[in-house]
Amino acid sequence: MSDRSAVLPQYLFPKQALTNFAGWVAGKERGAVTTWIIRRFVAKYGVDMGEALESDISHYKSFNQFFTRELKPGARPIAQADLICPVDGAISQFGAIQGDQIFQAKGHNYTTTALVGGDATLAAKFAHGSFATLYLSPKDYHRIHMPCDGRLVRMIHVPGDLFSVNPTTARGVPGLFARNERVVCVFESARGPFVLVLVGATIVGSMATVWHGVVNPPRVGELREWHYADQQIDIRKGDEMGRFLLGSTVVMLFPAPALAFNPQWSPGRAIRLGEAMAEYTNL
Repeated sequence: MSDRSAVLPQYLFPKQALTNFAGWVAGKERGAVTTWIIRRFVAKYGVDMGEALESDISHYKSFNQFFTRELKPGARPIAQADLICPVDGAISQFGAIQGDQIFQAKGHNYTTTALVGGDATLAAKFAHGSFATLYLSPKDYHRIHMPCDGRLVRMIHVPGDLFSVNPTTARGVPGLFARNERVVCVFESARGPFVLVLVGATIVGSMATVWHGVVNPPRVGELREWHYADQQIDIRKGDEMGRFLLGSTVVMLFPAPALAFNPQWSPGRAIRLGEAMAEYTNL
């Protein structure tokens, strides 16, 4: 079966209703029922509870509380690199931005302008720069951390679809990551601006940041923006910046010149929070 055929049912599913329902269920505190659901999930996906700060499944009051579980101190050492990997997961794609084109999968590109919600001025800052698209599977740790030190400038909530973001869908749905609902976080760093985008997906009940809390819901169907230039919201490399309530994908944009990515990286490779992602190249 082709990838396009495999994703065809997603065009027909009531993705919004399914996502709202999943978010409602995941947030409920149901005692023994919640513990049973979590236990089944851990067994099905092979979740390593030994690295969780709270390893006892019965202590989680809701599925969301379990899903956004904290890790034990020191579970993810921070590498000595200019840019570190911000999540656990797997590499979807990474590399140079060709003009304004980001590579999604064979036969599919999308633009930086589309990704950031239509702001061509913001997108132009990343022309010929670098990108990294990282996929978080259900078993992964679902908090998102900073790849480097950054000062928050702006946040944009872009409404959109709620397709799955697994590898098959990435190959079968054109412009997937610029098509799904997303939260665009714009930072300034010592080496210029960078963008960290939280991409929503089917049954992703919500996305949250440490400075705002839950961004969605509400899902109002129109672009929303928040500006922070008059505030001093500084977040250090390796510190938490946000989380998914049910899993999805992170896309990052960095300005030119192109980064020198970790030579061990390749599409499909498993990754861990804190490992070396890239080094800055000489100007």
